[in-house]
Amino acid sequence: MIETGRARMPSPATVLRAFGLAGLLALSPAARAQEQTAAAEAAASDAGAVIVSHGISAFGDLAYPKDFEHFDYVNPDAPQGGTMSFRGTGGSQTFDSLNNFILKGEPAQGLGLLYDSLLAGSADEPDSSYGLIAASIEYPKDRSWVVFDMRPEATFSDGVPITAEDVVFTWEVLMAKGEPFYQIMLRDIDKVEALDPHRVRFTFKEGAAKRDLPQLAGGLSILPKHYYDTVDFGASTLVPPVGSGAFVVADVQPGKSIKYCKNPDYWGKDLPVNVGTNNFECIDYQYFADNTAAFEALKVGDYLFHEEFYSSLWATAYDFPALQNGWVKRETIPDGRPSGTQGFWMNLRREKLQDPRVREAIALMFNFEWSNATLFGGLYDRTTSFFQNSPMAAAGLPEGEELAVLEKYRNDLPPGIFTEPPYTPAVNKVERTDRAAIRRASKLLDEAGWTVGPGGLRKNAEGETLTLEFVDDNASFERIINPFVQNLRQVGIDAQYRQIDSAQMQERQKHFDYDIIPGRIVMSLSPSIELRTLFGSSSADSPGTLNWSGLGDPVVDALIEDVIAADSRPQMEARVRALDRVLRSKQIWVPNWSKASYWIAYWDVFGRPDTPPKYARGDSYWWFDQAKYDKLKAEGALR
Repeated sequence: MIETGRARMPSPATVLRAFGLAGLLALSPAARAQEQTAAAEAAASDAGAVIVSHGISAFGDLAYPKDFEHFDYVNPDAPQGGTMSFRGTGGSQTFDSLNNFILKGEPAQGLGLLYDSLLAGSADEPDSSYGLIAASIEYPKDRSWVVFDMRPEATFSDGVPITAEDVVFTWEVLMAKGEPFYQIMLRDIDKVEALDPHRVRFTFKEGAAKRDLPQLAGGLSILPKHYYDTVDFGASTLVPPVGSGAFVVADVQPGKSIKYCKNPDYWGKDLPVNVGTNNFECIDYQYFADNTAAFEALKVGDYLFHEEFYSSLWATAYDFPALQNGWVKRETIPDGRPSGTQGFWMNLRREKLQDPRVREAIALMFNFEWSNATLFGGLYDRTTSFFQNSPMAAAGLPEGEELAVLEKYRNDLPPGIFTEPPYTPAVNKVERTDRAAIRRASKLLDEAGWTVGPGGLRKNAEGETLTLEFVDDNASFERIINPFVQNLRQVGIDAQYRQIDSAQMQERQKHFDYDIIPGRIVMSLSPSIELRTLFGSSSADSPGTLNWSGLGDPVVDALIEDVIAADSRPQMEARVRALDRVLRSKQIWVPNWSKASYWIAYWDVFGRPDTPPKYARGDSYWWFDQAKYDKLKAEGALR
């Protein structure tokens, strides 16, 4: 899969810091933790008291008990030191800001290392959070509010204590000056109050679905009020900010590289959620002009860890000397998350793209089967669902809870939602041009009022030509988009592909100035409030959000709220399937391709835990192996 790097907002996983696997064997610590949580909730319900806990799950179960020492997937005795280095990616091949919370500028990669949150998630559960800056949390069973009891020893990187006032400031400044993403995500928080220097209370709006709101509040990166008393939060800057996390900016070369190193005075290194993590002394991101330059740099060890997103390279280019000598390792590892909503997103804000028949005709002209065989070495599967590779992908006819939630909107949905399987892209012949697809697309365009005129181009009743522009800043997509463009021209659409520079791409995406763009979003394991920013009406016209298609539909809005209000994981999954079924019927994108794995290549200078986490790539828990590094140096492998 090709990671376009356009999701410059904090991902839902960043904001909701809590997603992993619950439900282990009956006599395990996880089961004991589940019993403790259930007992606490039952007692609280009976006594009218609040629940006091070391963590919280969206659906009530925690895999780790109060006295857990570390997560199961880490090595608590991992050596400390050394440097992990990556290729810098993101919305462009460069960066010009160290402020990741505002719409201005292109932020550097890795800025999340600078900040801690009240809660931290585990990588082997889909929906649980445990105390980080917060030692414990208190909340009623209806989750109408939450109080975080903060650790008094917690400090910012400049040594100033982290207090409840900083949490209040974080919420206030993100709502006032943060990018629009935050106003949508945080809209159900009514107020935030400092009860004392180390107790802070979030009260949620009456009538809001509250299942995930305590974790939403607990996942915010905590910002220093004292620092922003004299620094403009709304300004793009390259001055390293004061943070609340384990790392600080050690070196920044604007647009070229950024290096983060451990804060030697970090207060939280021995917390259970941190044991076995943050094992590297420094983490370095190197930026390159293009993919070719980056790959050449990997070959000679200019950076040490690489995730490959290009099938052509994975299939043909991994035969360089360092790999042949065993100095570089190449692996495919499982990915337990949904595979990602990668596709060509059609901008429904454009009048010409508002007719679903036009969008379906466009989608028919993308020949995945030919692309996979010719361009990708047959390494991909066709994406069909917005929640691919998960139990949340709709299939067959709706039934049970999925059918029940759809029934509420039957009068506003097409009959086929109830009588036909969910929309799935047509399977084309492995030929550059599938004539059956051309015939079907041509019929749809005729029905939509776009008929073939002089010169073979389609025009509407007003004589306007049906034009379509693909824009992108990634040269690697040219070989994929150009055949698509040529197929579109065969049905009379005046299609073209325009490659623009990264700065232009950011601006055009930010302000929705495009017909079609490629893009990929990795969906949450527990979809919830972030769905409003992806598919909700409230985000359709908010600059910089991830509602790339501009979808604004009352039924979709209602289904999103049904998902957020789900009382159990099975109910949530069924309601997401209903949402998926409706989204797929609307033809808002041309789905691309996916795989349920990571392709990684790395220089063999690392150690790693025996058991990888189910829901993460896992390199966050690796460590630097000095003996391996010295061996490679002695053999002349590394400069």
